[in-house]
Amino acid sequence: MRKMNHPKLMLVLAVFWLTGGYALGQETDTTVRYNQYGARVNRTPLKAEERNGILVLESKDQKYKIWYDARVQVDGAMFFGDTYNPIGNGTSIRRARFAVKSQFTEKWYGEFDLDISNSELELKDAYLEFSPNERLSLRAGNYKEGFSFESTTTSRYLTFIERPNAVYTFAPSRHIGVGVMYHKDWLFGMGGIHFQTVGDPEERLFSEDNNKDYGTDEGVSFTGKLVAMPFHNDFNKGLHIGIAGSYRTPKTDAEIRGHERYSTRSLTSINRKKYMDTDLISNVDHIVLGGLEFAAYHKNFRFQGEYLMSNVHRKKWDEEMPTEKFDGWYAFGSVLLFGGKYNYNTNDAEFTQPTRGKSWGDVELAFRYDYLSLNSGMDQIMGGAGEGYTFGINYHVNNNVKIMLNYAYLNHDRYASGKNKLFVGYDENGALTKDPRKVVDANGKAGDDFSFVSVRFEVDF
Repeated sequence: MRKMNHPKLMLVLAVFWLTGGYALGQETDTTVRYNQYGARVNRTPLKAEERNGILVLESKDQKYKIWYDARVQVDGAMFFGDTYNPIGNGTSIRRARFAVKSQFTEKWYGEFDLDISNSELELKDAYLEFSPNERLSLRAGNYKEGFSFESTTTSRYLTFIERPNAVYTFAPSRHIGVGVMYHKDWLFGMGGIHFQTVGDPEERLFSEDNNKDYGTDEGVSFTGKLVAMPFHNDFNKGLHIGIAGSYRTPKTDAEIRGHERYSTRSLTSINRKKYMDTDLISNVDHIVLGGLEFAAYHKNFRFQGEYLMSNVHRKKWDEEMPTEKFDGWYAFGSVLLFGGKYNYNTNDAEFTQPTRGKSWGDVELAFRYDYLSLNSGMDQIMGGAGEGYTFGINYHVNNNVKIMLNYAYLNHDRYASGKNKLFVGYDENGALTKDPRKVVDANGKAGDDFSFVSVRFEVDF
């Protein structure tokens, strides 16, 4: 046998070292890895699983877990009725969400969530959470304030296509803040200090300009809720009894400082008209929100309702101005027809995905009444009032797919004129008018009323 010369031997040894032995058919692992910054990193093998339609990567000791949360909701609506103001039928991508969520250790958790629906990028959740024990959690970042049962419920588990008008109008959504959550047995509590929103680019621009041009504080909110959960150990039935409140100073996300505005699109995102609208309320000193929550469920039956109110306290220089008082409420009932059951998460005090009764899925029937009044008084702000009747049919196909069909009827009063931009009735000459004071129609006849059918195709993965 010929001896390998020295240069060839050195070449073989170099290849062996660079490839960790794979060049000679060996599956040797040096167990050392470096990241893109040249730092040596720890390594933990992860196991991939599909869990109720969600891809999850988790370590063997379950101390590290990462998963993706994507959601697409395709909506369409068709409108009916002899309206004063024409309404266009339409479609939209209501939500197109992508989120990454990770449990770093037993105590640390983080997530960020983006919405790119209709080609508009918007930041949703982005926060860090620390849980010193299984009952207590501390959170910092951009997330939903703890107010309103229906508002804090994720959109993937909503019973109706859109939230009630009162919830859409009064319930604060995501704001930067720090907060705490606690749950034990029958008790759940959540509270926090919140500041500015970061979701809408225009709102963020207003806030930055007010800071730059006027040195204005961005405003602060103190928000919290308490929930009692009788029958918390029973998986077939339960009660949810909650109370919530929030003290809020004006935010700088409005074009004009010290202002507040309440408005809603009346149970649809397709019709862009805002019938009930206070316009900008000036000289706002602070706002007090209040809410009462109640829900009950037994196997495949469910009832839920809330009352929400807002008192807008105004002050001009040192002179007190009348307080503007608005409120609203809703109630709905639903049933799963084919053996399914409702599930309630006591850790977060909210309903989660229902269990389907058949291999092909389950069908849910639901009916809701909701009412909103932005009329504070005849000599004060009259932003309009309205009521909605909504009937819904939901087909829960599997863990990933849900199809929703809603029929809704909206009844607005004569003051729901969209900041005096919409017709609300006829004057004494028989001409359409946008001024509610000139309307001669009888009570209950004025104001735009219409019905619509809406559909949603949803996939979660």
